This record gives sequence, C-alpha cells and structure tokens, in this order.
Amino acid sequence: MKTTKTTTERLTKQESDILYSIFRKPFVNQRILSQDSGHSLGIVNKCLSRLTADGYLDEHVALTKKAEGLLSECVPENAIILAAGFGMRMVPINLSTPKALIEVYGEPLIERIIRQLHDVGIKNITVVVGFMKESFEYLMDEFGVSLIVNPDYAKKNNLSSLALAADRISNTYIIPSDIWCDRNPFNDHELYSWYMVSDLVDNDSDVRVNRKMELVRTGKNSGGNAMVGITYLTKADAGNIVPRIRSFSADNSHDDDFWEAVLYSTEKMMIPARVVHSSDVVEIDTYEQLRDLDDGSNHLRSDALDIIADVFDTTPDNVVDISVLKKGMTNRSFLFSVNDERYIMRIPGEGTDQLINRVEEAEVFRTISGLGLCDDPVYINPKNGYKITKFLEGIRCCDPESIPDLERSMEKLKSFHNMHLSVKHTFDIFGNIDYYESLWHGKPSMYKDYIQTRNNVLSLKPFIDGLDKEWCLTHIDAVPDNFLFYQTDQGEEVQLTDWEYAGMQDPHVDIAMFSVYSLYSKEEIDRLIDIYFENKCDRATRAKIYAYVAMCGLLWSNWCEFKSQLGVEFGEYSLRQYRYAKDYYNYCLEYKREL
Repeated sequence: MKTTKTTTERLTKQESDILYSIFRKPFVNQRILSQDSGHSLGIVNKCLSRLTADGYLDEHVALTKKAEGLLSECVPENAIILAAGFGMRMVPINLSTPKALIEVYGEPLIERIIRQLHDVGIKNITVVVGFMKESFEYLMDEFGVSLIVNPDYAKKNNLSSLALAADRISNTYIIPSDIWCDRNPFNDHELYSWYMVSDLVDNDSDVRVNRKMELVRTGKNSGGNAMVGITYLTKADAGNIVPRIRSFSADNSHDDDFWEAVLYSTEKMMIPARVVHSSDVVEIDTYEQLRDLDDGSNHLRSDALDIIADVFDTTPDNVVDISVLKKGMTNRSFLFSVNDERYIMRIPGEGTDQLINRVEEAEVFRTISGLGLCDDPVYINPKNGYKITKFLEGIRCCDPESIPDLERSMEKLKSFHNMHLSVKHTFDIFGNIDYYESLWHGKPSMYKDYIQTRNNVLSLKPFIDGLDKEWCLTHIDAVPDNFLFYQTDQGEEVQLTDWEYAGMQDPHVDIAMFSVYSLYSKEEIDRLIDIYFENKCDRATRAKIYAYVAMCGLLWSNWCEFKSQLGVEFGEYSLRQYRYAKDYYNYCLEYKREL
C-alpha cells in the first residue's frame, strides 16, 4: 500500500472531490455527481476517466480496493480550536463572556463546534485558551477536551496559540472559536488540505479564489473572499507547515500575525480553497453580527447598551454601527451611532476600579465643564466609570515627533495650567508608587535591583518639597495620545481627553508625563521643556522636571507590573519606564550638585 502522501499527490482537488462524492453516495449519473461535488459536467467526465484509468474506479463507477485503501488513510485524527483572544470587537458584551462562549440559539459557539466534530467521530480535541481561561474548564468534563493555556494571549496574535499545539497537527482541523456553522463543515474523510473561505465578497479580505481554486492575494481594499478560517491539514502538508509555525512564532516580528501567515508562499496559499455559502458559515466578530444572526441571544443583553438607550430615550436595537476603538492602556471604548449621531462609550478595563477614583474623575469634569478643554461628557457614571462623549470627526492625535504639534500641544497645556483650577483631591505621586506596589500582593518586583531603584527615587522627595512650585489642577495623563486635533469652522483646534488621573499637583508633572509616555531621549525631553517654557526654563526647574521623570517612570513601571499580573502587557513601554526611574535619578543628582 502506498502512503497517503504518494497517493494523494496523484489526485487533483477535483478528482478527490469526485472520489469522495462517490464514496458518500453510489454513482447514479454524471449530472447528480456534478450537483453533489459542485463541479461542472465537463470536469466530472474528465475526472471519472482519470480515476478509472488510475485504478480508483471500476467499470461500474464503483470504488476499487485501491480507492478504499486511500480513503482509509484519509481519516481526520483530531482538532485544535483557537479560543485564547480577547475578542475585542465584541464590545460591549465580551467583558464577562469570552467570544467562544457566546450563545447562538441557546448554544455556546464552541459547544456547537465540538458537537459537530463529535458527529463525524472526532473526539481528540484541543482548545487553546487565554482570556478568561477558567471559563473553559468545564469543557474537559463535559466533552473530554484538553486545554492548553497561552500565557501570551494579551500581547500576541493566534499564531502563538497554534504554536503551542503544533506537535498535535497531523490530519487535523484548525478552527477559530467565533464561527457558527449551520451545516456541519467537518467530514469523516478528508483527501487533501484546504482553507475555508466564503462566497461572500468582503472588502476587508486580501485573498480571492482563482479558477484553479487557489487562494491568491489581492491588492488592499480591492475586496476578496471572506476568510472563514476553518482549515484542514493532512499529515503530509503538516510536515511542511508545522516547522513554519514554529519558526514564525519564535520571531518577534510575527507577534501580531494571524497563524494563516505561515500558509502563504509568495502571494499564494500553499493549500487550496474550500468555498462555502455565506449562509452556511457565519463568523461572529461583532455585536451586530450576533444580533443579525440571533436577535434573541441571551448575550445581547448589555448594561452598556441599556445605558445608551436610556440616555438617548431609545431602545438597544437602535444603537447601531458599533465598532471597537483601539484598546487603551486602561479602558476599552467603542463607537456607536444613535439618532444619526456618532458617540464613544468608554468601559473601564481590567483592574481599573483599583486604580481610579471615579467620583474624583466626575468632580474634575464638573470643574472643567464649558472651558473648552475637552468635549464635555454626555453621560458619566461615578460608580462604574462608564462615560459617553460625542465623537469628533477627522480627529488625530499629537505627533510627538512633530515640532508644530508639540508647540500647539504645549500651548494648550500651559493655557490649562494658567487657569489655576482647583479640586478637592490630590494626585500623590509617591503615594501612588507605594499603592501600585501594594497591588502586587506581596509578589517581588520583576526587576532585580528594584529596592535600590525605589529608594533612590524616594530620596528625591526632600529636593522636590524644598522647591517653590505652583499647585493647581494637573492633567497627570497629558500624553500625546490625549491631545486631540480636530477641524472646526475656525480651523484646527486642540483639546485634552482622558482626565481619569487628574488632581491637584505641580503642573510641571505634565511635562514629565508627556516625555515618559513618548519614550523620549534626554535631548527630546530638553526640547519639550524649552518649547513649554519658550526657552526660559531655569536650571532648578529643569532639575525638578528630571526628578518628576524619575518619579513618573517608577510610578508607571509599578503600574505596568500590576497590569501584568492581570494578563495585560505593554512590551518596551514598561522596560523604558523603569529605565527613566534609574537614569533620571542620576541626571537630577548632577543638576543638584551644580545648583
């Protein structure tokens, strides 16, 4: 008996489809076979001749022993379901439920996938989990699956998930967890590898099916076949693709890649397409896609949408055009439309309730309301931090490398500082350094010399306290992303957003915060200081700002360590913050000696 690899190499995709159709339903005539296989009469006749000549069919168009031997080698062995990600585009309903467990017609998506696999005899199922991993534990008892935990789910795409299960790929289905299949897409036999796409044209897709049933790349925004993502890999093809999975995953440049990146050779996928009708397989990527498929789903219930409906005196069904904004360091936010107007709703992220006092934030908004500093909230809840603001069209953030942008931003910041506004609460940098450290719950810092670094930074307090300084409402989070440039009838305007940390403080802290977030070099920090002070900054003030850079670096380094324990990583940002604490302590000492 020849191996699967040698035998199947002799069959084209069309020949394999014809052979499998005859295996499932005895031959009646070419027309019925054409309907069953999805190929034209011309292709059917050509394939029948080739299959007969090669000994897979006899004179009665029945399977031969050779064909039965081939089919016995082409039985799927297992399945890998990728369910580790945040499912960010499912806001606002993914805050308490992973996307894979969202119910359609009363059945969680992943359970339907598992049952459909069971129906074709596949019981060896691996689920790769990450976000809310504990929610999937019951599947082990109820369905006998095995779980693999991806610790990097928050900072890498699903290529890293599949790499963890790469040693299990051999005659294997690879399945995204956000798919709802009306008809069972799995088979008890698979004669070749394939990647599933829909016949639906998707403007976001960059692949299309050509006449040879190959998946080829298209130009950007030119539209292609909607990528469903279900894949089957034979043992033979796995031998070529698994090493690519491991190699790509080990390369940090591929951290943001979907696993399908390994399937491309130049501008074409290494395996053929399997095309399905768009009504048979639905990817549920957003709240509105779920609502379109099953408007009675239990997971359509959302307190965020109920709030929107109440604020605008409408119903949740009238909240449309929902789309996620880029996940921030603290919050999740999404765009929506109601009454033909666009708004943004902010939903606090993981652990935010331990970091931010929402009552104090509401007080800040009351203080700055009507002063042209920000777009005043349409709604804000001091208890849970939910906030609704009007969406500004054509908005852009400050470019920290653009001198004109820096000049406009510092002008706005200085104008705000000169208002000398007051609130009842203070942002205590040293107190928050200690507080964020307490949130580690006794775990040591990730940095070997943390204790010495911390003591060095704390030793700057007498120097700071001994300097004369103004004391007013300070933004604290005055970073480039929070300076918004937008067009009005009078031209381009600038405003500040994200006032969560604002409180009474030395306003020069805002200069330090802008610098450390921008990952500025010392020369760039000095440049920013000169822009703010119009080249009139005295040496004592510059030394003070250096001290603030060190303090803020340690502050946000401790904040990053807390967020890391929640599974949220910030890569280079966290490392650079710790370096600011160490380096600018030394720079401050040099200036103190001169003074």
